[in-house]
Amino acid sequence: MSESHALDHLKDKNRAWAEGKLAVDPGFFKRLVAQQSPEYLWIGCADSRVPANEIVGLDPGELFVHRNVANLAPPQDANYLSVLQFAVDVLKVKHIMVVGHYGCGGVAAAVDGERRGLVDHWLHPIREVYAAHKAELEAIEDPHARNDRLCELNVIRQVRNVASDVFVGEAWKRGQPLSVHGWVYSLANGLVNDMNVTVSGPAELALLANR
Repeated sequence: MSESHALDHLKDKNRAWAEGKLAVDPGFFKRLVAQQSPEYLWIGCADSRVPANEIVGLDPGELFVHRNVANLAPPQDANYLSVLQFAVDVLKVKHIMVVGHYGCGGVAAAVDGERRGLVDHWLHPIREVYAAHKAELEAIEDPHARNDRLCELNVIRQVRNVASDVFVGEAWKRGQPLSVHGWVYSLANGLVNDMNVTVSGPAELALLANR
């Protein structure tokens, strides 16, 4: 097969998908062209097994998505901050979901002691989370369970990062309804586990400060 035809099977799937959408809803793509007005921002992992829209059963246009290795929300990352500002200030999303997943390879790579290059710098915030919860984590004997707990703790820390951002704080000051949630997705059963760390204002953020 020549390189020009290597992805023909994906193009065929694309045509079938588009035709299926039109068969169910003839005006679907016309509405997408007109505007996007999602109520949700998803900050998730780049892992190919964690498809944001499919997990929550939403169509294109209903979920604004930002993904990176290990679902981080670092306050120094211009890419993430640009997405966050656009979602909050322009799209006026009402909910931001930070979504990690159990068995995350990025989380494991952050603390396994191996050197991988540039990604080691990206994953440094996870090593900080590990250091902050070292006693709890090292008391967990099973390495898979320990990694899963670190995935949860990482999500909680990233929720705190998002809720602490100036764009979110300014939205709350002007009375804009906005909540930040923390979930962890299970590859084993397809379900999300709510970490119950939702932040909808400065008072709730203060309660999360020590987690």
